[in-house]
Amino acid sequence: MTGEGKLEMSMESTGTADLDALIRDRVDAMVTARVDEVLAIRDAEKARKPKKMAIIASKGALDWAYPPLILATTAASLGWEVGIFFTFYGLKLLNKNRRLEVGTTGNPAMPMPIPMPQLITALPGMTPMATWMMKRQFKDHGVASIDELLELCIEMGVKMIPCGMTMDVFGFSEKGFIDGIDPVCGATHFIDWAADADISLFT
Repeated sequence: MTGEGKLEMSMESTGTADLDALIRDRVDAMVTARVDEVLAIRDAEKARKPKKMAIIASKGALDWAYPPLILATTAASLGWEVGIFFTFYGLKLLNKNRRLEVGTTGNPAMPMPIPMPQLITALPGMTPMATWMMKRQFKDHGVASIDELLELCIEMGVKMIPCGMTMDVFGFSEKGFIDGIDPVCGATHFIDWAADADISLFT
């Protein structure tokens, strides 16, 4: 091959390499611009949507009834979309005829007017007394009752979702639940709803 031929091939090779690099740069720039556009659209959609809180209420004692309901009503008052999934003993909160109590046994953190050993808290009559004390203490400090908090949740559009599996296991009936709550569903439905929640809580 002559010197001129080698030079021509070298120039063609260099030109091809430059063209490939130019194409890669253009493609990279186009992909980056498209990704930035998609992310910007997603961020704009998220900014338009209200923040979302998903709560699982799994306990049915009086002291454990307050946290999910107070958090739900507070978030709803701030314009958040809120849903509570009532499962296991938490379903008791939705009953029309609920009698919520607070146990002192095994609950050493509960403030008592008079310090007492845990053994004494197991005596008959201590649970009703502790329940009465907690209700009075909350009322004296202007905290809404459980009934009032449930009504507020419904008025403010909080999703109140009963767990279908727990209903079947424990024999709960929809007829025994308060009015205004959401249809019965399973964990799959709630997980799908809660998938994009900004805050998820288990109580």
